[in-house]
Amino acid sequence: MKAIKVGIMPADKFQQRIIDIAAGRYKPSTNEPKIWFNSLKSLAEVLNENNTRLLNIIEKMNPLSVKELSELSDRKASNLSRTLKTLERYGIVELKRENKTVRPIVKANSFHIEYNCA
Repeated sequence: MKAIKVGIMPADKFQQRIIDIAAGRYKPSTNEPKIWFNSLKSLAEVLNENNTRLLNIIEKMNPLSVKELSELSDRKASNLSRTLKTLERYGIVELKRENKTVRPIVKANSFHIEYNCA
């Protein structure tokens, strides 16, 4: 399974980073995080205990649909869909459309955190 490097940087510094990248003043190296959070709190909201438990269920049980995952995790499908879409947005989960179902697939189960407060 792939590890994802995530970074934490205050919003104002991240905004300046984006401006510098767009202006060509800064080129990110290949080993820099691709996913950024503006605080430890926002990281903890995405990788909280319930969501990491959900990742373990997906990885171990390999559900074929969100409905099956809902039954395995004892979570409502509507709540689960929002959580999965958030995890997909961060590249942690892939939601693979197969026929009329959506199959969740774990893309990463290991996270390396880089904190940049300077």
